[in-house]
Amino acid sequence: MRLYFNPGACSLSPHIVLREAGLDFDLVQVDLKTKKTKSGEDFTRINPKGQVPVLGLDNGEFLTEGPAIVQYIADRKPEAGLIPAAGTLERTRVQEWLNFVTSELHKGFSPLFRPDTPEEYKTISKENLANRFAYLDGHLAGRDYLMGGKFTVADAYLFTVAGWSKPMNIDLGRWPNLNRFQERVRARPKVREALKAEGLPTS
Repeated sequence: MRLYFNPGACSLSPHIVLREAGLDFDLVQVDLKTKKTKSGEDFTRINPKGQVPVLGLDNGEFLTEGPAIVQYIADRKPEAGLIPAAGTLERTRVQEWLNFVTSELHKGFSPLFRPDTPEEYKTISKENLANRFAYLDGHLAGRDYLMGGKFTVADAYLFTVAGWSKPMNIDLGRWPNLNRFQERVRARPKVREALKAEGLPTS
């Protein structure tokens, strides 16, 4: 398998899951501005949407969209325990969290990364994110991870997206349970491996 990624982007989530699952894979870095891989390949021929992550499968097919990719990866190595079995309520709960992160947090950050977004709209976006972080902070009270005591693919995604708070000058210290969650996930050996491989801070 090959993971097409951009350092610190949402592709960090499947990168973490691949390492947690102990699967073999190659990393292919993508420049999202030029839409080219590090070797000069036209990335839009791989993903016409021009976005990471993309998971290249051994049969020549490509998977896109992070929440779908992390479930596929986790199902390839069920003994790693990164996602409950399909058809269970617990699996649906993980999907519920993946959907929350992608719709309420991931897309909530999008306007903050655009240089042409009016400052007034950025202020509104940060207020909306603060409300979502407050909800997460309450949920994480007394829990190590979103599903309780066990790390799942949803935690990898939340860690990735919540990590964008720092460059956007959002202080997660306002939400101590969420902040501790971030520190807890960052301390995982496989997460540190992924961060190091992407040239990102590990502490």
